[in-house]
Amino acid sequence: MKITAVETIPFAIPYRKPLRFASGEVHTAEHVLVRVHTADGLIGTAEAPPRPYTYGETQESIVAVIGKIFTPQILGLSALERETVHERLDRTVGNPTAKAAIDMALWDILGQAAGMSVSGLLGGYADRMRVSHMVGFAPAEAMVAEAERVRDTYGITTFKVKVGRRPYTQDVEACRALRDALGPDSELYIDGNRGWTASESARALRELADLGLTFAEELCPADDVLGRRWLVAQTAVPFIADESATRAAEVTRELLGGSATAISIKTARTGFTGSQRVLHECEGLGVEVVMGNQIDTQLGTLCSVAFGAAHRTTARYAGELSNFLDMTDDLLAEPLTIEAGTLRIREGAGLGVDIDPDKLARYRQDR
Repeated sequence: MKITAVETIPFAIPYRKPLRFASGEVHTAEHVLVRVHTADGLIGTAEAPPRPYTYGETQESIVAVIGKIFTPQILGLSALERETVHERLDRTVGNPTAKAAIDMALWDILGQAAGMSVSGLLGGYADRMRVSHMVGFAPAEAMVAEAERVRDTYGITTFKVKVGRRPYTQDVEACRALRDALGPDSELYIDGNRGWTASESARALRELADLGLTFAEELCPADDVLGRRWLVAQTAVPFIADESATRAAEVTRELLGGSATAISIKTARTGFTGSQRVLHECEGLGVEVVMGNQIDTQLGTLCSVAFGAAHRTTARYAGELSNFLDMTDDLLAEPLTIEAGTLRIREGAGLGVDIDPDKLARYRQDR
């Protein structure tokens, strides 16, 4: 299973509507398809979704760093030598989604070679996960209409509400409208994408105290160290670190520093290997986790559900697995389907990825 080539294909798929949140907005999924080839003819496939306003990566930078720096360092290594691969990738700082895509493609190869699903190799706890849906910035009535449509169409009852607007009263109004419309049986949690100050966050949480929020995520900037500690210390809602905890060392910093009480795991930025390290760290500390989403296509979502369903801790809460519903198309030959509010893992060896060649030809950006 020696690595003979790493292929990067930039592609772009438009969204049905812009996705808006405090740190920016997205109109098109400008991602990178990553394929790792081996001497045995096996091909591992994954996706790298750049988020320049969060991690500093762009589609162009992912293609460049994999082609010019990462590939020469890992050619000739076996897919089994994952620690050596990571040692060499980690010589270069940053570039989390580029590194994650290579890692997940290697796991795909291992699953194919073993004749087992990646989810089974990772832990094999469940064959599906409950799904949560992200509701982006819009007038309150539009956010309610979207949530009701998703609930009625797909059976989803957990909603991640994007907040962080200024004034924060717009978000308080939207959350109240969603709770009134969806009723007490639906779960709501909020994600500020660092848009509020600590004091704004505290006031908003007080005004939302009767809504029974499941979590609050990244309401204020990660480098507002004292403000975050002050905020977390006074709120009863579990506070999720997301953009501030992109690797195990940052998880340690946020948890032991009192800046968070829960962690979002995103396979798009920590792959499967790094995500397991974060998960086991959280389990050892007794900290709750949720499966996050990098506004992935169906390919990235397939990776997220494979990891989330594999472990009992990540399978406990609904995972963010529905962002692909906002895209006009996808690369998978067999689309994912959400039924009764759940998404199943793919059966078969590896990740079960089958890319439609016609769709790839239509959306790739390098020709």
